Amino acid sequence: MDIFILGGTGFLGYYAIKELLRRGYNIRILSLPPAPPEGLLPPEVLIHYGDFNTLSDDAIRAMMNGCQGVIFAAGADDRVTPKKPAYPFFHRANVLAGKRFFRLAKAAGVTRGVLLGSYFSYFDRIWPEMALTKHHPYIRSRVEQEAAVFKAAGSEMDVMTLELPYIFGDMPGRIPLWKPIIDYLLWPIPWVFFPKGGTAMVGVDHVAEAIAGALEQGESGVCYQIADENLTWDAWLHRLSRLAGRQKKVVTLPNWIIKPGLMGVSIWHQVNGLEGGLDPTRFIELQTRETFIDPEPAQKALGFSGGGLDEALKDTIKGCGYRLE
Repeated sequence: MDIFILGGTGFLGYYAIKELLRRGYNIRILSLPPAPPEGLLPPEVLIHYGDFNTLSDDAIRAMMNGCQGVIFAAGADDRVTPKKPAYPFFHRANVLAGKRFFRLAKAAGVTRGVLLGSYFSYFDRIWPEMALTKHHPYIRSRVEQEAAVFKAAGSEMDVMTLELPYIFGDMPGRIPLWKPIIDYLLWPIPWVFFPKGGTAMVGVDHVAEAIAGALEQGESGVCYQIADENLTWDAWLHRLSRLAGRQKKVVTLPNWIIKPGLMGVSIWHQVNGLEGGLDPTRFIELQTRETFIDPEPAQKALGFSGGGLDEALKDTIKGCGYRLE
């Protein structure tokens, strides 16, 4: 197949390209100028330059013509803190952009598509009592994005969503988003203070395998939860420090100690006219749960391997500028 990727120069897009090329696919991407750093992408990748949000429908369809599959690896994640109110920003970046992308793909005759989403959508479904879409604009946008994309694809196009958890690995020329945590963990003190809870985690190479598997054998309309392992925060930090050769004692903090600091973040946002995609004082209620998923159904359905999280964690540590001891 010929595959068109929006977000091909990002972390997930980069690894998707590597995996799809390994499987013999032809790849086209749309990238904001300037050109990616020399050597980042193989020369056989066809790069179109432009802004998806300003290019015409005709221009986007022309780029997709002749493609059998598309991947939406773009949008805005929860690290972005836009001007208040936050929801219109996330709605444009995730819901409207995703809907338009798959509508144009269908018009161009594309038959298969993959949306890279968030596992927060999964927890919104299974924990309705938390009202996640009510309190967190980012999560609301991800939930609405899935519905909008499936509706845009209709019955003429097979589209799957990969609901992704915390992702580890590194990429040439970029510092992993985990650097503040790694810096804190490897600071020369014997203790690390962190909240309770835990999460599902995955290596970026397995996300790429899942993307390819979804294109090849995913079932239309299905949301697949992708993971390698479920780890408590305590176990994760112990593993990171062990891999770095600097074993630390992890001290678990109760929520009542953490909440005042998060209230300070909310006040700072209000003073500066900002609003996060995740409400800090309410997100701690989700962050301190065990946001675990069963990795086996998606691995079996999409034919990708699990395990090997240690290698992704090592790559993350090295990508943050630390040598493994």
